[in-house]
This record gives sequence, C-alpha cells and structure tokens, in this order.
Amino acid sequence: MKFLDPNDPVFRHAWVRCLVVVLPLVWGVVEFVWMQAPFWGILFLAAGAYAGYALFVQRDRD
Repeated sequence: MKFLDPNDPVFRHAWVRCLVVVLPLVWGVVEFVWMQAPFWGILFLAAGAYAGYALFVQRDRD
C-alpha cells in the first residue's frame, strides 16, 4: 500500500489533484508567516511537494 496512490480513482479529476497539492503548500506558508512555526511549515511544504510529484509526475497517463 502506497502513502499516496496517484492512480487511485479519487485523483481522476485534475481539480482534485490540484487541491491535494495546493492546500498543504498554502498551509505551509501560513505556518511560516502567521504562526511563526518553521517546523510545521517545512513539514507541510514537503507534503505538498511530495503530493505534486506523485500526482503530476509519477501518475500513469490515461
């Protein structure tokens, strides 16, 4: 079982993939700027980057 399976039917639509990538990236910026919490900011930015790589680069083309 993968942590994030890019070929799961949930990620069929591009807008769902975009949300899964953009939301952690935005929250990472919020953690850095407003919350002043660099640990959580780095964690969420890394999660967003991993999701972007998995959902847009590793995904099998239909």
